[in-house]
Amino acid sequence: MTTRASHRGFAFFCAIAATACLAASPAFAQAAKIDAADTAWMISATGLVLMMTVPGLAFFYAGMVRKKNVLATMAQSFAAVMLGSVLWVAIGYSLAFNGDGPLIGTLERVFLKGIGLDTIHPAANTIPEALFMIYQLTFAVITVALVAGSVADRLRFSAFLWFAGGWLLLVYVPLAHWVWGGGFLGVAGLLDYAGGTVVHLNAGVAGLVAAYMLGARKGYGTDNFAPHDLSLAVIGTGLLWVGWFGFNGGSALGANSRAVFAIVATHLAACAGALAWMFLEWWTRGKPSVLGMISGVVAGLGTITPASGYVLPWHGIVIGLIAGSVCFWACTKLKRQLGYDDSLDVFGVHGIGGLTGTLLTGIFAAAAITGGPSGWLEGNSRQLLIQAYGVGVTIVWSGVLTWGLLKVIDIVLPLRVSPANEVEGLDISQHGEALQ
Repeated sequence: MTTRASHRGFAFFCAIAATACLAASPAFAQAAKIDAADTAWMISATGLVLMMTVPGLAFFYAGMVRKKNVLATMAQSFAAVMLGSVLWVAIGYSLAFNGDGPLIGTLERVFLKGIGLDTIHPAANTIPEALFMIYQLTFAVITVALVAGSVADRLRFSAFLWFAGGWLLLVYVPLAHWVWGGGFLGVAGLLDYAGGTVVHLNAGVAGLVAAYMLGARKGYGTDNFAPHDLSLAVIGTGLLWVGWFGFNGGSALGANSRAVFAIVATHLAACAGALAWMFLEWWTRGKPSVLGMISGVVAGLGTITPASGYVLPWHGIVIGLIAGSVCFWACTKLKRQLGYDDSLDVFGVHGIGGLTGTLLTGIFAAAAITGGPSGWLEGNSRQLLIQAYGVGVTIVWSGVLTWGLLKVIDIVLPLRVSPANEVEGLDISQHGEALQ
């Protein structure tokens, strides 16, 4: 009996040793890190975020412009995806997410060099690196597409292509590296779970600069600029809302509880943002418009984005109420005071929402993340200062580089269509087709 027990013990020891040896081998260790559940969730999240741009943002923007510019507006969203995807694979991903230099990454992943079936990225070590790459791609292209809403109805399509490519590489890629790729803002402790600075504030500031540089639309303030078909915008809002589950929930980079908490906070913020905007508009204008409700949804979604993975679900309600109120003020009061023509309120919703959400992250982020005192207001003053620092860097970087890029493009070709083409509509003048 003792002998059989000894044999069993020895066999058990050998099995453990063999397993340990296998686990120590590079091939085994690499393969074991890729988790099927995490991979499946991130494939789904990638599809959801891509859906946010095409067709989500395309519908959302197209429904709010005049009939003569619907196709041109949709074309900008599709162009952002097409051109941005190629540039991201070619060089953008490598510079943003490879290497931990304070300012920019390396060229080791140019055209995805070195990425195999079992390759992983240190930031997402349970999914294939190719999946991490394309998930981040969807963030890059929607950020570029967002900017187009500020200059809808008047930007040349050729100028937009030059701007989209240049802005993605010169503005978005460095900022993404600074915050998420090992750069100086991430090292400083900036909390941006899914893109308050990198996506929303970045796009909002760029849109504001572009709106100032191109000037107001012909007839702005006198002509009727009512949306052509708000039902398209409502459909687009629904697609954005559902897609945001992948945007924020997918930023957990795995199928886990943090993803679930982020999704719950995101949904509640969208609801609260819509309610806040709706009641403010009802109070100030006498009727709650559908345009106001869907604007509140997007304001809540954009504002919760940087905080979604760091806060408790009920914080989403508070952040959403603040988002709907602040963005309503920005789109109705601040816009008139500053005198800019942001066609689809990219700055008022995404810029102000991203700024507000990034600062609120420093107030509501869980103490386990920030090191602050526990309590229902769990942020701390140091974290709030770091968040403000990140906001300041983003505003300066995006504003200055966007201005410079548009100046250079304007030397090569006019940014704006001719007055005659603007009156005719961009669908005909830029694409040779129109809705009947």
